[in-house]
Amino acid sequence: MTQATDVHISAATLADVPLILELIRGLAIYEKLEDQVVVSEAILRESLFGAGGGAECLIARVQGQAAGFALFFHNFSTWLGRRGLYLEDLFVQPAFRGHGVGKALLTHLAGIAVARDCGRFEWQVLDWNQSARDFYEKLGARPNAGWINYRITGDALRRLAKSASH
Repeated sequence: MTQATDVHISAATLADVPLILELIRGLAIYEKLEDQVVVSEAILRESLFGAGGGAECLIARVQGQAAGFALFFHNFSTWLGRRGLYLEDLFVQPAFRGHGVGKALLTHLAGIAVARDCGRFEWQVLDWNQSARDFYEKLGARPNAGWINYRITGDALRRLAKSASH
């Protein structure tokens, strides 16, 4: 279909918000987690382009068609004393997989991390997604063995926050 040289990557614009939401939903369907998507266009506009927004998004296009996206933000490593780049989501539309779109997005992100003097570039992958794991490892990424991710959301998050006031 296409080669990596046909991939055009650009920073998302405000006009891309409906497309970004569509791609987020595509990722959620792929990960069998569609019921967990509650984000709206309004939330994306504020989060990506508002005064308090802390995330950025890249859109990959092939021959003018949206092929995929990467949504990322900065974190900070106390051990390195430098910020890092954290990839929240990477998604390539099924028709464009295996044609260099994912690699082009990751390469572009690595360039951003280097240009911004980031100490690391990190992301997570679902344990069942062996093809993604193989792809990342082929690029030189390694799993962060010995670490277990934790998350607190919803009612548990509100209870924890409330307990701080007592």
